[in-house]
Amino acid sequence: MALKQIYHGSPEYEQMVKLRYEIMRKPLGLEFSEEELKREKDDILIGAFDDDDIIGCCIISRLDAHCCRLRQMAVQKNKQGMGIGESMMQFAENIARDRGFKILMMHARETAIGFYEKYGYKAKGDEFVEVNIKHRIMEKKLV
Repeated sequence: MALKQIYHGSPEYEQMVKLRYEIMRKPLGLEFSEEELKREKDDILIGAFDDDDIIGCCIISRLDAHCCRLRQMAVQKNKQGMGIGESMMQFAENIARDRGFKILMMHARETAIGFYEKYGYKAKGDEFVEVNIKHRIMEKKLV
């Protein structure tokens, strides 16, 4: 498995959008808007690859000079439980730290809270609904 930053609009990015759609949007009956995808051009796009095929991905979006947000973490269904998510978390945290961010936060789906807690993320505030699913804000200080 290779982890790397990918570029908006590249063939790898197109694979990323398809993976995110299959894992995160299609089950909810949702699509990506053109505007939503255009906004990702300034984000840090991360892919996990098996040869040339994407098997996992996530996005880091800058919120301010000190805080960034992890979004759209997805791993192919048949590859889940194999450490890909953990590797992507470490890679994303290292990139965020290297860019000078002090806090990495996310809107974690209720079903993923336990996964993020294993890596030191703490839930904050009340539960809320986003894309028709319960979420919690989670964050971790990057030191």
